[in-house]
Amino acid sequence: MAPVNMPRNIYYDGPKSDHFDGERFFIRGLTRDKTHGELWRWRFQGHRTPWPKHAPSPFHDHPPARVEGSRLRVSYVGHASVLIQTRGLNILVDPVWAGRASPVQWAGPKRVNAPGIAIENLPPLDAVLVSHNHYDHLDLATLTKLAKTHAPRVLTPLGNDVLMRRHDTRIDAEAYDWGARVPLNGAVAVHFEPAYHWSARGLNDRRMALWCAFVIETPDGAIYHIADTGWGDGAIFSAVRQKHGDIRLAILPIGAYEPRWFMRDQHVNPEESLRIFQLCGARMAMANHWGTFQLTDEAIDEPPRALREAMRAEGVAEDLFRVVRPGEVLDLE
Repeated sequence: MAPVNMPRNIYYDGPKSDHFDGERFFIRGLTRDKTHGELWRWRFQGHRTPWPKHAPSPFHDHPPARVEGSRLRVSYVGHASVLIQTRGLNILVDPVWAGRASPVQWAGPKRVNAPGIAIENLPPLDAVLVSHNHYDHLDLATLTKLAKTHAPRVLTPLGNDVLMRRHDTRIDAEAYDWGARVPLNGAVAVHFEPAYHWSARGLNDRRMALWCAFVIETPDGAIYHIADTGWGDGAIFSAVRQKHGDIRLAILPIGAYEPRWFMRDQHVNPEESLRIFQLCGARMAMANHWGTFQLTDEAIDEPPRALREAMRAEGVAEDLFRVVRPGEVLDLE
């Protein structure tokens, strides 16, 4: 029985493992929760660069119903939300159409550009992947809309399924642990892989639901989508290369990283994102997690600028790590 001063996990009740202590999920040797003092120090002694109130993208995508064969079409919705179309499947990752990344719609980080795809223009969805429960990745209102209009399978790490079904029983959520492989059809499967991050929806549920990165296995090479991660010791990124071999495309975060003393354990900066690209051995990378919600201190255009500088320093061709705006499409024949 848990001690009386330790809250029972409100999302997940399962056996202990090398990343679950019976109460909370963790990363051995790397998990250290920030203190309230550190949070206050950042928020009230930091130097946040103001963002524009509106930074609209000139692009708007209207995806086809299906993309067949080896063609890979990836549409950037915004922040960590992407639509992946290949092998006849439509896979939506971390769908957030909300106006704010917040538990309320009158406060919190406000969206500065519209989603790159209008929600009514989405093609029929086969699967929705939700990496973790932070508000800029798990948008319950959006999941409810998708459940009503598409009724997709929703694949998510342990504990997040309970959160979703409590909100709306129509959300067809399936929960999996790190290491799971979930087939979508005869050619495509989703793997749940570790990320150096954490989870919480409120003040008392920190690390009670699991978080992950996704590897989408296809006959044409894997697609590696990291929603949020710190660099840590870098081991998980080389492990993906060893486990999955040919990575056709890595979708990697480049934003929400300043100040480094506070953010380094949970968000990579552009230089570290480039190192992930090199370490995982992907043929090509696409940037995400920047330019939509101001979560941290850097300027809105700093992530792509810092990435370009890092690529020049490393001698990496610019077309190998693409930075796109909401509504832009990466189309690989």
